[in-house]
Amino acid sequence: MKTNISKYILVLVVGAFIWACSTKKDALVNRQFQSLNTKFNVLYNGNIAFDKGLKDLREQYHDNFWEVLPIERMQPEERALLDDKPKNPDFRLAEDKATKAIQKRSMYIGGREKNPQMDEAYLLLGKSRYYDNRFIPALESFNYILYKYPNSDKISEAKVWREKTNLRLMYDELAIQNIKKMLKEPGLKGQNRADALATMAQAYLNAGHMDSAISPLVDAKMLTERIEETARYSFILGQLYGRTDKKELALASFQEVIDMNRRAPRPYMIQSHANQLLYGDLKKVDSVAFLDKYKSLLKDRENRPYLDLLNRQVGLFYLQQEKHPTAINYFKTSLKESKGDLYLKASNYKSLAEIYFNQAKYEWAGQYYDSTLVLLPPKTKEFYQINKKRDNLHDVVMYERTAKESDSILRLVAMSSTEQDAYFNSLINKMKLDDKRKEALANKGAQSNGQSPFATITNPLTGGSIDPIGMAQKALSNTAGSGSKSGGSNFYFYSSNAVSFGKLEFKKRWGNRSLKDDWRWAGSSSISNTESDLNTDGKAAAGEVEEGSEENLRYSVAFYKGQIPTDPKELAAIKKDRDFAYFQLGSIYSDKFAEFELAVEKFEALLLFEPEERLILPAKYNLYKIYLSIDPVKAEYWKQNILSQHSDSRYAELLLNKNISSEVEGSPEQVYGKLYQEYEKGNYVLALANANQAISQFVESDFLPKYELLKANIIGRLEGIDAYKKALNYVALTYAGKAEAKEADRIINRDLPKLNALKLSDDASRSWKVVYSIPAESLEKSLLVARKLERYVLDRNDGKVKFSQDYYTVNQVFFVLHGFENERSAEAAVAYLKSASAYKIDEAATIVSTENYTVIQVKKNWELFLEMKNK
Repeated sequence: MKTNISKYILVLVVGAFIWACSTKKDALVNRQFQSLNTKFNVLYNGNIAFDKGLKDLREQYHDNFWEVLPIERMQPEERALLDDKPKNPDFRLAEDKATKAIQKRSMYIGGREKNPQMDEAYLLLGKSRYYDNRFIPALESFNYILYKYPNSDKISEAKVWREKTNLRLMYDELAIQNIKKMLKEPGLKGQNRADALATMAQAYLNAGHMDSAISPLVDAKMLTERIEETARYSFILGQLYGRTDKKELALASFQEVIDMNRRAPRPYMIQSHANQLLYGDLKKVDSVAFLDKYKSLLKDRENRPYLDLLNRQVGLFYLQQEKHPTAINYFKTSLKESKGDLYLKASNYKSLAEIYFNQAKYEWAGQYYDSTLVLLPPKTKEFYQINKKRDNLHDVVMYERTAKESDSILRLVAMSSTEQDAYFNSLINKMKLDDKRKEALANKGAQSNGQSPFATITNPLTGGSIDPIGMAQKALSNTAGSGSKSGGSNFYFYSSNAVSFGKLEFKKRWGNRSLKDDWRWAGSSSISNTESDLNTDGKAAAGEVEEGSEENLRYSVAFYKGQIPTDPKELAAIKKDRDFAYFQLGSIYSDKFAEFELAVEKFEALLLFEPEERLILPAKYNLYKIYLSIDPVKAEYWKQNILSQHSDSRYAELLLNKNISSEVEGSPEQVYGKLYQEYEKGNYVLALANANQAISQFVESDFLPKYELLKANIIGRLEGIDAYKKALNYVALTYAGKAEAKEADRIINRDLPKLNALKLSDDASRSWKVVYSIPAESLEKSLLVARKLERYVLDRNDGKVKFSQDYYTVNQVFFVLHGFENERSAEAAVAYLKSASAYKIDEAATIVSTENYTVIQVKKNWELFLEMKNK
């Protein structure tokens, strides 16, 4: 009996359980069962997965502290707006759990949801999709809550998440409008209100309104219940205050983060210290307090991941104090401690480059600028500015090296033989001391940094660094026995003297080493006797060492004196290069770096060198322009100098401001385009007149060098190669460093020599022209001739003969028929044009080969050609 009763009870329990599991019945037990099962089973596991995914996302996210931080950390790698496939496994699991809860636990009966946990499920579904960068599906989930569960206690939270999603979809204005309405609702309180205000601040930031973002972010900071958000919002406020020139408030905000100490994440605290230095007045900083604080920060073991940033801040402090060596050390330490912040590394390289640039160490500065550019993202304003400065610096390095080496050689040339001996002996003695010091270090095993044994040495001729082996090879290439007997090869080991020179250099750096493995790390096997070495060195300096010994090159005065050039042509070329380098340096310092004192130094030194005529006037004019900014009295002196000694020059016209009264219409770019079209059409006289007007009108425009170069080309067409060269020279020297000046210099050095080599010739030709020479003043009267020639071309209708009207000079125009295959056919055409009743052209015609016509236009030697033809 008892057994039957137990069976009946079991059946009833199972039946009640099955009845409670039904989602179709609206009974208390059903609602409670489904609610508890949803909350403590499916959603519980889903929330655990969601929290894990969110934690991982925040830990993997790397803030860019060089920009204003976003309110919410979120990986921006992929923006899958419509994709329904989850990317993050934790968010995928959370979404699966939310979906399972909705599909199996929903009790939608009579048009209403009876399971009170369904709004939680949809909220979890939307958040999982949101953090997985699937914003449109996320928006659908949040909207479903708003439409289906208007009385839910999660309605405010759902509204906030909807506006977050609108931000991700770039509906910033819509989000701002909706949040403003939400803030008026009494039910929006606590963390939800803080999140809404923070979202509004982000919307303003997205729209570029930093001032408007500050107020809601302040309120969000006061309302948020999360310590991490308090620190983050305070830091962002400091950034916003700093970028809106509210430095006192910025410093206060960063101090709030610092005062939170361990409650704030470490990156915010360290970055707050750095930003306080950025927005503070370094001139008013208490040096002792500052150094004590950073000394403590650098010693703190918890700050090891931030040593790169901390060392940079100390470097910036010393840079402001103009203690450059110390600043350099800290910047280099920051580079060594780098933890992957590429912009921080780039900033260190840039700071080092600026220091070396200001110290006129342009080669080092250029190398650090190169390193900066490698780390900066291209197509940014900062990259463009540094790249432009680096390009300019390349020219500075090149010309400074030329000037230094040329100056050194010319000074040596100007010395007497006795002075040269004294000079080289002094340098040789310094080299000996340096070599002894290196040898001592080598013998102690101090040379453990993997240097090449063939290091550079100081060049006694130029003062620069050189490769001793390369110098020996170059110096010995023309001496007896320097090459092999069979072919005179320049290979290093074929030169016994070069080999000796290399052995000596190796010995001076590394000492006497045994031929064995790891020779560099072992001490010297046999140490040379110092006294003996000194004696030998003394003999070498006096020229008493035997010919071919190791010492007779490096310590030989005769060796270096033999390298001093003596040929007058070679010396003239060196002087010419030196003078041009000084001119270019003056122009670059003035125009591109605004280093007016350096520019004046170069130009005034150039004038003392008595340079070639083409450099004198441009140098004076540049001095006048520079002194207008720094010394008006001296500017007036150079103005009067130019007006009195060069009164007929273009520079004198510029100084007298001889502007043409009429003006051309349009912007400099538009006018240049029209001018170039006239030039392309061959209307050179009109183009020249308009170019002169434009040059007078657009004196301060960046297009002025373009106008000048175009004018030079027009002058070349109208006046010939000599005038062309003069005009190009004006452009090259007046606008030195500009692209147009470089192009003018290229034409002078490459194209003009080829044009100069052209000569009139009697050689056979396969192309001939018929030329009618017309005075410019008779051009209108001769238009009938032009029309007849054009009609003749149409009448022939063979596609070979063409007509053109070419300017020869301003006063002379050529009517030209092109395309005759031989001289005889050209003569026949002339005779036909003269006799045919349809044409009756009586003007004298000249038959010219295409090659000679080119020479005539380039060299303007029409009269010479006529004389040759009439002989």
